[in-house]
Amino acid sequence: MRPSGRKIDQMREVSIETGVTRHAEGSCLIRMGDTHVLCTATIDERVPQFLKNSGLGWVTAEYGMLPRATHTRMRREAKNGQSGRTQEIQRLIGRSLRAGVDRVALGERQITVDCDVIQADGGTRCAAITGGWVALKLAVNQLMKAGIVISDPLVDPVAAISCGIYAGQEILDLDYPEDSEAGVDGNFIMTAGKLVEVQMSAEGATFSRGQMDNLLDLAGAGITALNRVQLDAVK
Repeated sequence: MRPSGRKIDQMREVSIETGVTRHAEGSCLIRMGDTHVLCTATIDERVPQFLKNSGLGWVTAEYGMLPRATHTRMRREAKNGQSGRTQEIQRLIGRSLRAGVDRVALGERQITVDCDVIQADGGTRCAAITGGWVALKLAVNQLMKAGIVISDPLVDPVAAISCGIYAGQEILDLDYPEDSEAGVDGNFIMTAGKLVEVQMSAEGATFSRGQMDNLLDLAGAGITALNRVQLDAVK
Protein backbone atom coordinates (compact mmCIF):
# COMPACT_ATOMS: atom_id res chain seq x y z
CA MET A 1 0.00 0.00 0.00
CA ARG A 2 1.34 3.42 -0.97
CA PRO A 3 1.31 6.06 1.82
CA SER A 4 -1.18 8.11 -0.20
CA GLY A 5 -3.43 5.12 -0.84
CA ARG A 6 -2.96 5.46 -4.60
CA LYS A 7 -2.68 2.43 -6.90
CA ILE A 8 0.80 1.68 -8.22
CA ASP A 9 -0.08 3.16 -11.65
CA GLN A 10 -2.11 6.10 -10.32
CA MET A 11 -0.80 9.64 -10.65
CA ARG A 12 -1.54 12.47 -8.30
CA GLU A 13 -4.24 14.88 -9.42
CA VAL A 14 -2.81 17.26 -12.03
CA SER A 15 -4.11 20.71 -12.95
CA ILE A 16 -2.65 23.55 -15.00
CA GLU A 17 -3.98 27.10 -14.67
CA THR A 18 -2.81 29.48 -17.40
CA GLY A 19 -2.46 33.25 -17.53
CA VAL A 20 -1.58 33.53 -13.85
CA THR A 21 0.79 36.48 -14.20
CA ARG A 22 0.11 39.75 -15.96
CA HIS A 23 3.39 40.57 -17.66
CA ALA A 24 4.94 37.30 -18.87
CA GLU A 25 4.33 36.29 -22.48
CA GLY A 26 3.35 32.84 -21.21
CA SER A 27 2.52 31.68 -17.69
CA CYS A 28 0.91 28.86 -15.77
CA LEU A 29 0.60 27.35 -12.32
CA ILE A 30 0.94 23.59 -12.41
CA ARG A 31 -0.23 21.48 -9.49
CA MET A 32 0.81 17.85 -9.25
CA GLY A 33 -0.72 16.83 -5.96
CA ASP A 34 0.88 19.03 -3.32
CA THR A 35 3.75 20.09 -5.59
CA HIS A 36 2.94 23.51 -7.05
CA VAL A 37 5.20 25.30 -9.53
CA LEU A 38 4.79 28.72 -11.14
CA CYS A 39 6.17 28.75 -14.70
CA THR A 40 6.65 31.90 -16.78
CA ALA A 41 8.10 32.35 -20.28
CA THR A 42 9.85 35.54 -21.44
CA ILE A 43 10.64 36.36 -25.07
CA ASP A 44 13.91 38.12 -25.86
CA GLU A 45 14.74 39.14 -29.43
CA ARG A 46 18.41 38.54 -28.69
CA VAL A 47 20.21 35.20 -28.45
CA PRO A 48 23.37 34.20 -26.57
CA GLN A 49 26.58 35.34 -28.24
CA PHE A 50 27.44 31.84 -29.49
CA LEU A 51 24.23 31.84 -31.59
CA LYS A 52 24.48 35.35 -33.00
CA ASN A 53 23.84 35.43 -36.78
CA SER A 54 23.16 31.68 -36.79
CA GLY A 55 19.44 31.93 -37.55
CA LEU A 56 18.75 29.56 -34.66
CA GLY A 57 16.59 30.24 -31.65
CA TRP A 58 17.28 29.20 -28.07
CA VAL A 59 15.26 28.08 -25.08
CA THR A 60 16.77 28.20 -21.61
CA ALA A 61 15.45 27.88 -18.08
CA GLU A 62 15.97 28.96 -14.51
CA TYR A 63 14.67 27.10 -11.44
CA GLY A 64 14.29 27.99 -7.80
CA MET A 65 12.43 27.10 -4.64
CA LEU A 66 10.78 29.64 -2.38
CA PRO A 67 12.08 29.60 1.20
CA ARG A 68 9.00 27.84 2.62
CA ALA A 69 8.34 25.52 -0.30
CA THR A 70 9.56 22.72 1.99
CA HIS A 71 8.95 21.64 5.58
CA THR A 72 11.66 23.94 6.92
CA ARG A 73 12.74 27.33 5.63
CA MET A 74 15.57 27.41 3.10
CA ARG A 75 17.78 30.41 2.47
CA ARG A 76 17.24 32.19 -0.84
CA GLU A 77 19.84 31.39 -3.48
CA ALA A 78 21.61 34.23 -5.24
CA LYS A 79 22.28 33.40 -8.88
CA ASN A 80 26.04 33.22 -8.34
CA GLY A 81 25.57 31.12 -5.22
CA GLN A 82 23.18 28.48 -6.52
CA SER A 83 23.52 24.96 -5.21
CA GLY A 84 24.70 22.20 -7.50
CA ARG A 85 21.19 20.71 -7.36
CA THR A 86 19.59 23.93 -8.58
CA GLN A 87 22.06 24.30 -11.44
CA GLU A 88 21.58 20.68 -12.48
CA ILE A 89 17.78 20.99 -12.49
CA GLN A 90 17.63 24.19 -14.51
CA ARG A 91 20.01 22.74 -17.10
CA LEU A 92 17.78 19.67 -17.28
CA ILE A 93 14.68 21.83 -17.82
CA GLY A 94 16.38 23.78 -20.61
CA ARG A 95 17.66 20.63 -22.36
CA SER A 96 14.28 18.98 -22.08
CA LEU A 97 12.30 21.89 -23.50
CA ARG A 98 14.75 22.39 -26.39
CA ALA A 99 14.20 18.75 -27.40
CA GLY A 100 10.69 19.68 -28.56
CA VAL A 101 11.66 22.89 -30.39
CA ASP A 102 12.40 23.48 -34.08
CA ARG A 103 15.02 26.16 -33.48
CA VAL A 104 15.04 27.25 -37.14
CA ALA A 105 11.30 27.91 -37.06
CA LEU A 106 11.66 29.79 -33.77
CA GLY A 107 14.04 32.23 -35.42
CA GLU A 108 16.94 34.04 -33.84
CA ARG A 109 15.39 34.82 -30.47
CA GLN A 110 15.55 33.40 -26.97
CA ILE A 111 12.74 32.30 -24.67
CA THR A 112 13.59 31.98 -20.99
CA VAL A 113 11.36 29.77 -18.87
CA ASP A 114 11.42 30.52 -15.14
CA CYS A 115 10.19 27.77 -12.83
CA ASP A 116 9.58 28.75 -9.21
CA VAL A 117 8.52 26.07 -6.75
CA ILE A 118 5.86 27.44 -4.43
CA GLN A 119 5.27 24.18 -2.60
CA ALA A 120 7.24 20.93 -2.81
CA ASP A 121 6.06 17.37 -2.24
CA GLY A 122 8.30 15.44 -4.60
CA GLY A 123 8.71 15.64 -8.36
CA THR A 124 9.45 19.37 -8.57
CA ARG A 125 11.68 19.05 -11.64
CA CYS A 126 9.05 16.96 -13.41
CA ALA A 127 6.33 19.51 -12.65
CA ALA A 128 8.66 22.31 -13.79
CA ILE A 129 9.32 20.65 -17.16
CA THR A 130 5.65 19.82 -17.72
CA GLY A 131 4.43 23.29 -16.76
CA GLY A 132 7.40 24.93 -18.43
CA TRP A 133 6.31 23.53 -21.79
CA VAL A 134 2.84 25.05 -21.32
CA ALA A 135 4.31 28.49 -20.55
CA LEU A 136 6.63 28.13 -23.56
CA LYS A 137 3.73 27.18 -25.84
CA LEU A 138 1.67 30.17 -24.70
CA ALA A 139 4.60 32.51 -25.45
CA VAL A 140 5.08 30.95 -28.90
CA ASN A 141 1.36 31.36 -29.56
CA GLN A 142 1.79 35.10 -29.06
CA LEU A 143 4.62 35.16 -31.62
CA MET A 144 2.47 33.30 -34.11
CA LYS A 145 -0.59 35.45 -33.49
CA ALA A 146 1.52 38.55 -34.19
CA GLY A 147 2.87 36.99 -37.40
CA ILE A 148 6.44 37.12 -36.11
CA VAL A 149 6.77 33.33 -36.32
CA ILE A 150 5.05 31.67 -39.28
CA SER A 151 5.10 27.95 -38.44
CA ASP A 152 4.78 26.47 -34.95
CA PRO A 153 8.32 25.71 -33.67
CA LEU A 154 7.03 23.42 -30.94
CA VAL A 155 7.10 20.03 -32.61
CA ASP A 156 5.78 17.93 -29.72
CA PRO A 157 4.76 18.53 -26.11
CA VAL A 158 7.47 17.70 -23.58
CA ALA A 159 6.53 16.36 -20.16
CA ALA A 160 8.21 14.57 -17.28
CA ILE A 161 7.15 12.09 -14.63
CA SER A 162 8.86 10.24 -11.80
CA CYS A 163 8.76 6.48 -11.33
CA GLY A 164 10.49 4.29 -8.82
CA ILE A 165 10.53 1.12 -6.77
CA TYR A 166 8.93 1.53 -3.36
CA ALA A 167 8.41 -1.36 -0.95
CA GLY A 168 9.39 -3.72 -3.77
CA GLN A 169 6.81 -2.40 -6.25
CA GLU A 170 7.22 -0.29 -9.37
CA ILE A 171 5.13 2.85 -8.87
CA LEU A 172 4.23 5.96 -10.84
CA ASP A 173 4.58 9.61 -9.75
CA LEU A 174 6.38 9.53 -6.40
CA ASP A 175 5.42 12.02 -3.72
CA TYR A 176 7.88 13.01 -0.99
CA PRO A 177 7.24 10.14 1.48
CA GLU A 178 7.80 7.65 -1.37
CA ASP A 179 10.72 9.53 -2.91
CA SER A 180 12.57 9.70 0.41
CA GLU A 181 12.22 5.94 0.99
CA ALA A 182 12.38 4.56 -2.55
CA GLY A 183 14.90 1.85 -3.31
CA VAL A 184 15.07 3.07 -6.91
CA ASP A 185 14.19 6.57 -8.05
CA GLY A 186 13.91 7.85 -11.62
CA ASN A 187 12.73 10.77 -13.72
CA PHE A 188 11.53 10.19 -17.27
CA ILE A 189 11.35 13.08 -19.75
CA MET A 190 9.55 12.36 -23.02
CA THR A 191 8.03 13.96 -26.06
CA ALA A 192 4.97 12.27 -27.55
CA GLY A 193 6.22 8.68 -27.53
CA LYS A 194 9.97 9.33 -27.54
CA LEU A 195 12.50 9.57 -24.72
CA VAL A 196 14.38 12.80 -24.12
CA GLU A 197 16.25 11.88 -20.96
CA VAL A 198 16.11 9.30 -18.18
CA GLN A 199 17.64 9.86 -14.75
CA MET A 200 17.72 6.61 -12.77
CA SER A 201 19.60 5.57 -9.67
CA ALA A 202 19.61 2.68 -7.22
CA GLU A 203 19.10 4.56 -3.97
CA GLY A 204 18.85 1.49 -1.78
CA ALA A 205 18.76 -1.55 -4.04
CA THR A 206 19.75 -2.55 -7.55
CA PHE A 207 17.07 -3.22 -10.16
CA SER A 208 16.61 -5.63 -13.04
CA ARG A 209 16.06 -5.07 -16.75
CA GLY A 210 12.49 -6.31 -16.30
CA GLN A 211 11.85 -3.75 -13.55
CA MET A 212 13.30 -1.04 -15.75
CA ASP A 213 10.94 -2.05 -18.55
CA ASN A 214 8.00 -1.87 -16.13
CA LEU A 215 9.06 1.61 -15.05
CA LEU A 216 9.29 2.70 -18.69
CA ASP A 217 5.77 1.42 -19.31
CA LEU A 218 4.47 3.31 -16.27
CA ALA A 219 6.27 6.47 -17.38
CA GLY A 220 4.89 6.22 -20.91
CA ALA A 221 1.33 6.02 -19.63
CA GLY A 222 1.95 8.92 -17.25
CA ILE A 223 3.43 11.10 -19.99
CA THR A 224 0.45 10.41 -22.25
CA ALA A 225 -1.89 11.57 -19.49
CA LEU A 226 0.21 14.69 -18.87
CA ASN A 227 0.26 15.52 -22.59
CA ARG A 228 -3.54 15.57 -22.59
CA VAL A 229 -3.58 18.02 -19.68
CA GLN A 230 -0.96 20.19 -21.39
CA LEU A 231 -2.80 20.35 -24.70
CA ASP A 232 -6.10 21.11 -22.97
CA ALA A 233 -4.39 23.98 -21.13
CA VAL A 234 -3.10 25.67 -24.30
CA LYS A 235 -6.26 25.41 -26.42
